[in-house]
Amino acid sequence: MSGHSKWSQIKHKKASTDAKRGKIFTKIVKEISVAARTGGGDPEGNPRLRTAIEKAKEVNMPYDNIKKAIMKGTGELPGTTYEEVIYEGYGPGGVALLIETLTDNKNRTVSEVRHILSKNGGSLGEAGCVAWMFEKKGYILVEKSKVDEDTLMSIVLDAGAEDMKNDPKEDNYEIITSPENLNTVKETIEKQDITVSLSEITMLPKSYVPIEGSTAEQMVRLIDALEDNDDVQNVYANFDIPEEAMATASGK
Repeated sequence: MSGHSKWSQIKHKKASTDAKRGKIFTKIVKEISVAARTGGGDPEGNPRLRTAIEKAKEVNMPYDNIKKAIMKGTGELPGTTYEEVIYEGYGPGGVALLIETLTDNKNRTVSEVRHILSKNGGSLGEAGCVAWMFEKKGYILVEKSKVDEDTLMSIVLDAGAEDMKNDPKEDNYEIITSPENLNTVKETIEKQDITVSLSEITMLPKSYVPIEGSTAEQMVRLIDALEDNDDVQNVYANFDIPEEAMATASGK
């Protein structure tokens, strides 16, 4: 799981940087709008919308932007209709890729995704070629300095978490939940005055492909290029990169 933990944290930090450029705002507005369209405009009864709003607050999106995005989703305000499309493919070293997009033009999006992949040592695959390698889960990171393992384990399992992992090489505990229980587990942790450093719905790989050196650097460039595309919401991959190579490849 270490590969997922490190990459999740890097992406989280990158989101804060992107927010300054406004790019992340555009992506979150799309997600809020689609979440409201598919599940209703009340975040209490719509976990996907609640998660999107929390993400918006994390990057200091003005409340007015959030409200307008919800109203566009529910049809109270005119707005673009986005379609959810998932592309599957492979990156350098045979790494599996799941690419989630929200688009108003599928032809444009598939063309751009294919171009980014081929330019960076990857390729687009058929539907279903890699999806089976991933599971949709709630994913929470808590810094080990904030709480001892036994205490946190008791809290999260009582709250309905599926598992908690403690990799000795990591600075965080990793908590796995069903997507539906993510917010319940997160709120239960926070009620104990324990800070959650990351909380998200993600696609967890069932197994990992170890890569390093130039292959790792090429993989990180590929994901950066995909995530820089306005239509791409999330990129999931089953790579595992050694800590030193991760730092070098990600420029951290």
